[in-house]
Amino acid sequence: MSNPLFYVGDGELAPASAGATVVVSGAEARHAAQVMRLSSGERVDVADGSGRRVSGIVHSAAPDRVEVTVETVHDEPAPYPELVLVQALAKGDRDLLAIQTATELGLDAVHPWQAERSIVRWKGDKAAKAVTKWEAALLSAAKQARRTRVPRTEKVLDGLGVASVCGPGSLVLVLHEDARQSLGEAVAEAGMLTGETVERVERIVLVVGPEGGISPAETAALSEAGGRPVVLGHHVLRSSTAGPAAVAVLQQLLGRFGPRP
Repeated sequence: MSNPLFYVGDGELAPASAGATVVVSGAEARHAAQVMRLSSGERVDVADGSGRRVSGIVHSAAPDRVEVTVETVHDEPAPYPELVLVQALAKGDRDLLAIQTATELGLDAVHPWQAERSIVRWKGDKAAKAVTKWEAALLSAAKQARRTRVPRTEKVLDGLGVASVCGPGSLVLVLHEDARQSLGEAVAEAGMLTGETVERVERIVLVVGPEGGISPAETAALSEAGGRPVVLGHHVLRSSTAGPAAVAVLQQLLGRFGPRP
């Protein structure tokens, strides 16, 4: 089995090297000592959420402080291209299920989207609490998947404002059941599978609507801004399924599935 993974703050692993001591504190230390009951001699991984991971052996474990002696240090390069999910707000925490599953499959960033047909509405204090909940869900899923990088939660988009994700460096794929082009065809057409892109694609953005679908006005705004309507297959997928399924397809097309480095 892979080593359990714990996170420290961004930059805290910068000076880490073989033989050095890394300290895990706060909630992560309590989880390690009290829930997992780690003890001296056990192997663990520690990551900073931004690409650096160290593997080592627990030297001591207490509820407020776990000390790890570093054996190896690994730096994971920034993903190219990034995979970004624009996930419409959905009832019954289906949006949370979508971003958690997509994170396990390799998502790099997510935009919450209060679409015109979203039943769930984020307003005032509720919006701030909801964003915090999404961030916690991403962190938890990344930890479970042993990811060195934790996906970012980007700004909340509203209605037609979703078109702002289009622009230079972005290949925007709008998942729509009436599209005439498949996701794979769109990616191949953009040259992503052969390296023949005319303009460098920094990120592939997947746009997923709510249960009621993307409105005609939103579809038009995305298309006018350069978004490409695509379909995943013959079946109509739920809002909680479409994003993760698309991320999985992209990971396969880009050749990213394989052993962890």
